[in-house]
Amino acid sequence: GEAVIDVRLTKNPGGTPVENAVFFEIRFDMSPDSMSEMSAQVAHQDSPVPGVYRFAVKPTMAGRWELKLGAKVQGEAETVRGSVVVTAR
Repeated sequence: GEAVIDVRLTKNPGGTPVENAVFFEIRFDMSPDSMSEMSAQVAHQDSPVPGVYRFAVKPTMAGRWELKLGAKVQGEAETVRGSVVVTAR
């Protein structure tokens, strides 16, 4: 099936939402279950609210999946990277 993952991106300190991040690294794979070669479709969608970024994913089997992201954020010299682990049933 298909699922939607919303990721909130905030600045520290204060937790203000980060708007207009540009994602150039987006990967969805089963690396938490030691199967990083097993990847699936992921698509960046419109943000529902400022600072929240939405991704549609299509896991191909049950197990733990990791959404890995890399983005350019205004005011940050380095690429901002992070990941989210979800379980598909």
